[in-house]
Amino acid sequence: TTTTTTTMTRAFLRGVFGGGKRGKRDLVDADEVRKNERECVLQTYGRGETEVMVRGKGCALFDASGKEFLDFTSGIAVNCLGHADEGVARVIAEQARTLTHTSNLYHTEPGATLARKLTATSFADRVFFCNSGTEANEGALKFARKYAKTRAQALGKNADDAAWETVSFENGFHGRTFGALSLTWKEGYRAPFAPGLPGNTFTPYGDLEKARQVIVKGRTCAVFVEPVQGEGGIYPADAEFLRGLRAICDEADALLVYDEVQCGLGRTGKLWGHQLIKDAEPDMMSVAKPLANGLPIGAVLMKEKVAAVMAAGDHGSTFAGGPLVCAVANEVFDRVSDPAFLANVTERGNELKSSLTEKLAGHPRLREVRGAGLLVGVQFDCPAAPLVAACRARGLLTITAGKGDILRLVPPLIVSSAQVQKATDIVKECAFEALR
Repeated sequence: TTTTTTTMTRAFLRGVFGGGKRGKRDLVDADEVRKNERECVLQTYGRGETEVMVRGKGCALFDASGKEFLDFTSGIAVNCLGHADEGVARVIAEQARTLTHTSNLYHTEPGATLARKLTATSFADRVFFCNSGTEANEGALKFARKYAKTRAQALGKNADDAAWETVSFENGFHGRTFGALSLTWKEGYRAPFAPGLPGNTFTPYGDLEKARQVIVKGRTCAVFVEPVQGEGGIYPADAEFLRGLRAICDEADALLVYDEVQCGLGRTGKLWGHQLIKDAEPDMMSVAKPLANGLPIGAVLMKEKVAAVMAAGDHGSTFAGGPLVCAVANEVFDRVSDPAFLANVTERGNELKSSLTEKLAGHPRLREVRGAGLLVGVQFDCPAAPLVAACRARGLLTITAGKGDILRLVPPLIVSSAQVQKATDIVKECAFEALR
């Protein structure tokens, strides 16, 4: 009967998930969580037997056993205001009680307000909202293709003869979806899904002469570059390189696209990463990670000349620019864009780099400490994974970058001086023990 079936279903679910109310938020069966993940979730992340995180506050994370961790990953440069931020929580609650989703059939205020703020504080005239960084780069690819076709027609050419190829850089990372993946350097990401999107050429990061050889008028429609490479190894571009790319793209009538998914929105101490360098504005820019402090959002910022070629129906997204996520993004943007907030990011970033340089002095495997703001990398001449594991055992969460030989530190942008010193003390202790 229906009653019997319902009773049996409830009994099954109690067996799988556990029954009764939990007295504490931390009361989670970590083994059961890992079992469910191992048996039911596609195994693309290789989590293994790592901790089950149950709550956070500020720069701290807590696992199911109650152990506290100092989080210098911030969800891979996402949680710019840290965990369980009161302002973010308040906005989520208020907006969830008001309006969560309508699709893009209708106007809503939070997204329109956010777009005004983004364009008012950047090179851009228009914004396209999406849900992630890789979606932002996919959108930029489409917009660049349409721009090139329109330009070709304006010059009396056939649209089929328009420039359509792209250029990106060695060690660059632009996402996992097909178009963005084709722009991404790491062979291990691309090879299982080859052949990729045709027409992209990789060239050495920082080498203008090599770039000039492959950015060709009538063939190249867009050049994608990170002002500070993150996943690829924490490499900040210098002024000559970005200004030179701007000039080469202008000569080739190619669009210059900055990927600021990781380095944008305060991470470098500037609101936008490329603002570290004057006179090197892009035509488009992709942003995502920190914009809503952990809620899924992405955006393509663009100049009017790009926006003008796009028509209704050319691109779209069901969830993008929804009132809930954009309300949170407004809260995040207002706080991160405050000059005092950005000044503190610069100060803490300088402190992090100088402290690491001082405390790791004399380490036989150390090669370099580098970065911009609170996007910092420590390069060794050996794999850094043992150091990441040792730091985690001591209560500090970090990640690797590059070829695995770089310790990446990307704490929440609210990190304090005391937390920077604690983190660098742990890195020092662990580095001299784990990397010999």
